[in-house]
Amino acid sequence: MGFNRPSRIQENALPMMLAEPPQNLIAQSQSGTGKTAAFSLAMLSHVNPSNKWTQCLCIAPTYELAVQIGQVIEQMGKFYPEVKLTYAIRGNRVPRGTTIEEQIVIGTPGTVLDWSLKLKVFDPKKIRVFVLDEADVMIATQGHQDQSIRIQRLLPKDCQMLLLSATFEDSVWRFAERVIPDPNIIKLKREEETLDTIKQFYVVCKEKEDKFTALCNIYGSLTIAQAMIFCHTRKMAAWLSGQLSKEGHQVALLSGEMMVEQRASVIQRFREGKEKVLVTTNVCSRGIDVEQVSIVVNFDLPVDRDGNADNETYLHRIGRTGRFGKKGFAFNLVDSQESMDLINQIELHFDRKILKLDTDDLDELERMMI
Repeated sequence: MGFNRPSRIQENALPMMLAEPPQNLIAQSQSGTGKTAAFSLAMLSHVNPSNKWTQCLCIAPTYELAVQIGQVIEQMGKFYPEVKLTYAIRGNRVPRGTTIEEQIVIGTPGTVLDWSLKLKVFDPKKIRVFVLDEADVMIATQGHQDQSIRIQRLLPKDCQMLLLSATFEDSVWRFAERVIPDPNIIKLKREEETLDTIKQFYVVCKEKEDKFTALCNIYGSLTIAQAMIFCHTRKMAAWLSGQLSKEGHQVALLSGEMMVEQRASVIQRFREGKEKVLVTTNVCSRGIDVEQVSIVVNFDLPVDRDGNADNETYLHRIGRTGRFGKKGFAFNLVDSQESMDLINQIELHFDRKILKLDTDDLDELERMMI
């Protein structure tokens, strides 16, 4: 799979994940560090393939992330064909009264709860490993926090429980400590959170047309594999993808109101390189792993409900590039004093400088990329 040596999270977490008797773990790990491979290995190691019932359960906040985790498990377990997995996700219907034989179930909280409580397609009391991925997103999503706690309460006392999150604000800690008894803890220092392989810049613009010109300059001067562009609203994302298409770029658009199947097919096309640019709202800032992405552009900077910089979303967005130690670039388009204040807040939070870039000066752009 291209792992030559374990990443830091794998080095620290795997001995605990694979220990006998099993140990519980709360781990902070950024995207792109191989955490999915670590907990997939833990699940595959603890499964007994001769038992035809569900033994490992992994919950994730979105359909896309659940499918992506499943792909990693299938890849790692490809020489272990007697271990089967299934997805507890919207649209995957299981007739009431059937009991599934797949040893590994990956899904979103609501469907997992339905499968275990309402439809009784698997017995939560037989689960040996429970993984809760992207805990920070879970608790930010309406209903997911309560559903996750309800799922955890159905599990046996000796079940191994692993909780992973890229960021740990206080609310995430409180949640983690509620769902994971007697945990080992692996935590990062805040300044380590921004992946060191990502160069961060900001570009001063006047209004959205000016931002668009800056974006075209950046894109034109870089020989880049693929880019992801984040917008604040669906309307802005639709406008921007239209403008880029007019300029002759191959653009894909991803936003929250799409059907699950549509979203999956857009991501798959982008992953295969059929489109080089993906314009999206926040739907995509978490865990979508496309190896060729070398540029992330914040067309609009992420803000929280109070209008302050949303540092966690910023970290997740720029974490789409620079994965597994490869070089990546993040460009932030600033069009007002407010958005300049957001840049300052982000710099302060992560204790990192974000450099000013003049996109009209193409020589400077090329120098920056070296």
